[in-house]
Formats: sequence, C-alpha cells, structure tokens
Amino acid sequence: MKLNFFTISAILILLLNQIFAYEPSIEERSTISGFVFDEITMENLVGATVFLAGTRFGTLTNKNGFFSLSNIPSGKYQIVVSFVGYVKYQDSINLEPKKVLRRNIYLKPDAVRTNVINIEAEREIEKREITISKVNIPVQQISKIRIGGESDLFRSLQYLPGILTSSQISSGLFVRGGSPDENLVLLDNMTVYNPSHLFGFISTFNTEAIKDVELIKGGFPAEYGGRISSVLNVTQKEGNRDRVKGGAGLGLISSKAMLEGPLFNGSWFISGRRTYIDILKNFFPKDPKAPLPDYWFYDVNAKLTQEFGLNNKLYLGGFLAQDLLGYEGFGIDFEVSIKNQAVYTRWINILFDNIFVSTSLSYNFYKNEFIGKASEYSFKIENSIQDINFKTSADWFISNALTLKFGYELSKYRFSFIQNLAGVETDTANKSGVTPAGIMNITVDDWNHSLFFQNNLNLTELLSLQTGLRFNYWTLSNKFSLDPRIALRYRINEKISSKAAFGIYHQNIRLASQPDFTFFDTWLPTDSSVPPIRAYHYIFSFETEPFDGYDLNFDIYYKTMKNITEFNTTIVTGNKSADVFYVGNGRAFGAEIFLQKKYGRFVGWLGYALGYVFARYDSINYGKEFRPKYDRRHDLKIVAQYLLSESWDFSATFVFQSGQSYTGATSMFLSRLPEQTGGRGKIIPSQRYGLRLPPSHQLNISISYSFKTFKLPSKLILDIFNVYSRRDIWFRYYNTNKDLPQIEDVKLLPIIPTLSYEIKF
Repeated sequence: MKLNFFTISAILILLLNQIFAYEPSIEERSTISGFVFDEITMENLVGATVFLAGTRFGTLTNKNGFFSLSNIPSGKYQIVVSFVGYVKYQDSINLEPKKVLRRNIYLKPDAVRTNVINIEAEREIEKREITISKVNIPVQQISKIRIGGESDLFRSLQYLPGILTSSQISSGLFVRGGSPDENLVLLDNMTVYNPSHLFGFISTFNTEAIKDVELIKGGFPAEYGGRISSVLNVTQKEGNRDRVKGGAGLGLISSKAMLEGPLFNGSWFISGRRTYIDILKNFFPKDPKAPLPDYWFYDVNAKLTQEFGLNNKLYLGGFLAQDLLGYEGFGIDFEVSIKNQAVYTRWINILFDNIFVSTSLSYNFYKNEFIGKASEYSFKIENSIQDINFKTSADWFISNALTLKFGYELSKYRFSFIQNLAGVETDTANKSGVTPAGIMNITVDDWNHSLFFQNNLNLTELLSLQTGLRFNYWTLSNKFSLDPRIALRYRINEKISSKAAFGIYHQNIRLASQPDFTFFDTWLPTDSSVPPIRAYHYIFSFETEPFDGYDLNFDIYYKTMKNITEFNTTIVTGNKSADVFYVGNGRAFGAEIFLQKKYGRFVGWLGYALGYVFARYDSINYGKEFRPKYDRRHDLKIVAQYLLSESWDFSATFVFQSGQSYTGATSMFLSRLPEQTGGRGKIIPSQRYGLRLPPSHQLNISISYSFKTFKLPSKLILDIFNVYSRRDIWFRYYNTNKDLPQIEDVKLLPIIPTLSYEIKF
C-alpha cells in the first residue's frame, strides 16, 4: 500500500490526538445517562436533544435512544429534552459527587407543536459532533413523498442534491459520482445488498417499518467501511409497548399492512406489502399478439425487542423480499427471480453508564436468477451472495469534550455465479472435464476482518476534531488496507460554521451490470486478479442559519476513485474477476447548495448541485477519459409540503436535470453471410457517452385527506405522477432495420394519477 502525504499526515494527527486527548478524571464530577421514549408507544426516540440548561453539557440520543453526559460538576441542574412533534420536557435534577444518575425520559406527543425545538441547544451539541455531508430527513416527510401512490425511501433520497439516478423510474442511487454498489446500506446495523425491487421503481424498504433515516454523502467516519461513496443507515421501528395497533393501505399497484404491540418486557412489529399486478392481469382478455407479462413482488419487515434489566436490551429482526417476472410469447419464454432474505440479532449493553456496547450477528442471502428459452436455445444466469456478519463496538462518553468509539467486524462471504449460454446442463458440462464456451461456474469464499478506532475531541470552544483509523484484511486476495479519516469543524459565530474532511476508503466487492437498462446485476468479490477499489474524499462544508428554522449548507467535494470496474459484456467464459471486469480510474468533483426547513406546517427543501464525473479504462473508448452515463451537470430539486389543516395535507416535488449521456454513431455497415441478399445493420459508435439527451424535468403532486372510518383514523391519498405529462427519454438507440438508420427514442411514463386508501386501528 502506498502512503502519500495525506495518509501520513492523517496518521500522525491521529497518534498525536490519542496522546493529548486524555483528560484527567475529577473525583467530584458526576454522570447522567438514560433513554428517551415516546410516552404512549414506548418507542425509543432517535436524535432527541438532551442538555442541561445554562451549561454547555448536551448531546443527542443515538440510534437506540440512549444518551450519556459525563464528567459534570456536582450540583443542581435543569435537564431539558426536546424532539420535533413532542412537548418539551424539563425537570430539576441533583447530581451528587462521584455518583451516576440514571434517568429514562418520556416525551408526550403533540403534533400541533411541531415548531417546539431548542435551536440554541442543537448548536451547542453540533459543535462537539462533526457530521459533514450528512442529511437527516424526518420520516414524516418521507411518507408524504409518493410515487404511484407508494411512499418510498429511495425515491425520497433522490430529491437531495448530489444524488442522481439512471432514470425517473429507477430507485438506484448514484452519490457524487459513485455507482449504487458503492453505497453502504444498513438496516439496523445489517448490510443490505439489493435494496430495490425489480426494475428499480420501488425500494425494498417499507416506510411503515422505518423509524429513522441517516444519509452521509461522503467523508463518513471510520466506523463505516466496505464501500467508497456513501452510507445510508436505516433504523426499523421497535413496536408499541402499550397496546396492539395496526394499519393497512390499499392502492392501485400494491397493498400493505402493519401490526405492532407489547410482548413481555418489550414489543414486536411486523409489516408487509405485496403487488397484485399478476392478479389484475386475469381480469383482462388474453391477446396472443400482445401477451401481458406476469409480475409481482412482496416484502416483509419484522422486529422483536426485549429488555433485561436497565442495562441490557436484545433485538431480533429481519426482512424478506422477492420479485418474479415472467413472460411467454413470440417464441420467447423467460423468468426473472430476485430474492433477499436477512435475519439478525443484536445485543445492547450499557457499562458504567457512560460506555454503550453494541454486538450483532446477522445472516444475509441474496439471489437473482434469469432463465429462459428462445426457439431451441435455452439459457440460465444465476448469482448469489451469502454474508454471515459479526460486529461489536463500544461508545465511551468520557466527558463533554471527548468521546471514543472502537470496534471489530468479521464477515464471511460466499459468492456464486453461474452462466450457461451453451444450452446444456451445467452438471453434464462439469462431468465432461471440458468447459464449453458460454458456461461460467464460479463459487468462491472470502473472509473480511475490520478494526476501527475514532474519537471526537473539542480542542477549544470553537474548534472540534474527529479522527479515525480503519484496518481491513481480505483473505481471498490477501490484501491489507489502512484507511485514515479526519474531520475538522470551526465555529465562526453562533449561526455560522465551517467543516473540512479527508478520508481514504476501500471496497472489496463490486457489482457487474450492463451500462444500459438491465434487471440482472451480479455481485462478485475482489480476488488476486484485480485490486480492491480505493477512493480519496476531500470535502469542505459551510453551514449557516439564514432565518429561524431554516438550515443552509454549502458543500464542495473532490473525489478520486482507483480500480473502479465496468462489466465486460463480450465475455462468455471465465473463472476469475479479471475475466469479467475492465479496471480503470475515475474522479468526481462539484458543489452543492441545500436549504432545508424541517419543522412547522410548511416544510421541505431546495437543493442544487453542479457535478462532474469522469472515468478512464484502457479497454474502453480507446483509453480516453469519458463521462459515465449517469453524469448530469446540473441538478435542481424542490420538495414542498404544507399541512393546511388536520384534514388536508399537500405535497409537491419538482426536478430539473441535465440530460443523461449516451453514445452516438459515426457510421453503419451491413453484416451478412455470403448467400444472404440483405443483412443486418451494425452501428459504429462514436465517443463513449459523448452526447447528451435533452434536459429532464418533472412535477409530482400528492393530496391527502384525513377522516374517520367507523371511528378509525383513515386517509385518502391522490397522487399525480408527472403532472404535465412530459415524457422524458429513457434511452436512445439507432434503428438499423431500414436502408438509412433512424434515431429512435424510448420514452418514460406519461401522467399517472393514482388513488390509495389507508386506515389505522
């Protein structure tokens, strides 16, 4: 591994920080810690503000609703806790010398008081916790962004600046020049490999099951590894500990249901969703000339929580998802199947009231299969990945100025890829001792060991430092990496601050997919034939509050990417990663502006991003640098939501983007056999993705009306997708069936109004 100036500097800063960060203990100081709950449901509240009035002691509750304030001088204080949509909590406490006070706090919901927050306390807390390029969207706002009547997490994230998609009907996220497989997606600390249903229109995360969403678009700390672009951390609901509750929704595309309730000293939660396009198909007359495909998907999320005393909590959870697409007609018969099965257990333990320990074990199985037959020709492509993962980490709240976090992670992978284009049974081919052309059968195991350390330190009242170091080792490739991370925050005044971050990131697994539309993606490991992907992040951020309740962020970033890969579409046989991928380098840079209002009757955001993405491969585009297909120079996003009354709620989203890149043509020639009179046209491509489609823009509107059905809370939702019916271009191709080739555009969906009904009980 090469160590450049930035790597050496970061390591030195880390070591110096560890030496000088030690703060001697003061015998007369105290600690207060505990959890923050919803008083009615007993659900833990993530991100609640906890502080001591008139002091600089404060924090935010973590992903489990836990807080700890340490090294506090003994005496009497006023503790204040606030969270959006809840009545602010205040109480007097007495901290005795050398004592630990345990206090669980219960907040009363109050939907009317959505503006009740303590901005001053949040500023004090933020100067101790460096969160660069991080976005938190309240789940209430995510649930109001609907596409085809469905609220969807990934579709909501696409309305953030710097996050691009391959099209308006795709939920794949391209973050600051990175591809979707470069995003670390976590569900309750468990890695998810296929977060989208078939075609990518809807993600596998049901918003009914989500409690908290955190997105870090770059510069993420050392506790996260294995991906080079971003981190999406999703926390599932735990369930109502007071009584059994439920809800259901009926839409034109799919229906969903949710149940939750108490169980012993804890709770349970389960939600499910299924489409019924395959059922509706039976009500339409069959047309042999235009047969309809079979398609359905479902997903199920579940979570069980139990407490054992004050300091121990156990979680059991998981999710199931499956898609099936089948088509038969015109001599073609194929079926595409996608499965995702995951289960986890997690144990939370609080030591000494200022050390928070999390230990988890998870199993994840992802498989997709594409089988079919055309005339006498049959084929099969199958890919699967099994991941058994163990994680343990500890947060040590040493004082109000110093927090340490360290942990270890172990993953055991099994990758399988089968490609049979030869029309013979794979077992028969293997027994013959000779691998025919068109057959690939790769099964490999890999182990990954990771160890990380990081801390947050207040150097002065105005300057904060976050450093981290992550070690990675992969057994298959016998590769070792060292990833330093560093971030600085300087508080200019009460409302203005600046941040800077640098980090090195490595990724060992990668996704092989077609550059154009595809519904079959393949996960493969990094073996000794290709090096791991490596990225360098450089980020500068400027944050301010121009008006009360509004946050304004400016981000400038530069990212270099080494050993990135692109799928070799000409390969028909092989047994190692180098046979499947082209290896190259890339770079991405740009600027983002993000204005957000989180609280009140009127909420939403406005974001603009200017971005540049470039890649270069020796075997692509004659070795010259080119911009990838998903590069969009300008990206404008607007989200507005307005609560008119207790009955009426309005939401609108608007997007304007530069058109996608596509590959043009320079000429055409005919390819034919000697006895043929006609032939088949063959296009000679021009510079790879050297041309750009027209700009893309779209307006969506959602109107919600709340009422009672047999005294049960109900909601009727009208969603209008693509209000002014602008059919943007999905992709462009050259039709060579005529004497002169013609440019043909495949367009996206027109205006689609949908009506859905939801009820809770």
